[in-house]
Amino acid sequence: MKAAIHPAYEEVKVICACGSTFATRSTHKGDIRVEICSSCHPFFTGRQKLVDTEGRVDRFQKKMAKSKDLKDKKELKTKKQPVAAR
Repeated sequence: MKAAIHPAYEEVKVICACGSTFATRSTHKGDIRVEICSSCHPFFTGRQKLVDTEGRVDRFQKKMAKSKDLKDKKELKTKKQPVAAR
């Protein structure tokens, strides 16, 4: 490796929103703040944590229903009426 071309690789402190801290090494300068870590992540702790995802499925289903209704109305307008036999 060439000297003096690589960033400094120093020890930094990672601070989670839950209050947990641990040390790691990085080229990042200063402390690293994270929202979730292995101490509070549901996968590692086994408990469910509320996340702001409420209503996403409902909004998607409403959007799809509205889209389908518009498509059905458009098909009714464009469908040609049969010409009466003379």
